Amino acid sequence: MAKLKRFGVSIPADLVDAFDRLIEAKGYPNRSEALRDLMRDALVESEWEGDGGEVVGAVTLVYNHEARELARRLTRLQHHATDVVICTTHVHLDEHNCMEVVIVRGSAEEVQAIANQLISMKGVKHGKLVCTTIGKSLV
Repeated sequence: MAKLKRFGVSIPADLVDAFDRLIEAKGYPNRSEALRDLMRDALVESEWEGDGGEVVGAVTLVYNHEARELARRLTRLQHHATDVVICTTHVHLDEHNCMEVVIVRGSAEEVQAIANQLISMKGVKHGKLVCTTIGKSLV
């Protein structure tokens, strides 16, 4: 177990009350766990803003599979980015719509570039990149 360090923070009471309601709704056992997650989230965000290091993410796409040539273009782009694209999961949502989750890994710049290309492809109804870390820098 890591060595713990205690510190004090002065925060307006109404902000603490609102935070307590939020963390209770999310199921945190206490403020310390919630603050640890907020700190980790800030550290992960800084990894994505920095120049170096490897990051990982998931690009979620929703599209109509009947859109002309879209499935072929998505596949071709992923095949041309095998150094960044790790795997893809394809789900049929209904008879027309599909969801694809593309797991990506590389530099923040590489990952953001492939995500932008996938999301902006004509025929994609909605797309989003969720950024995270490979975990080496987190405690």
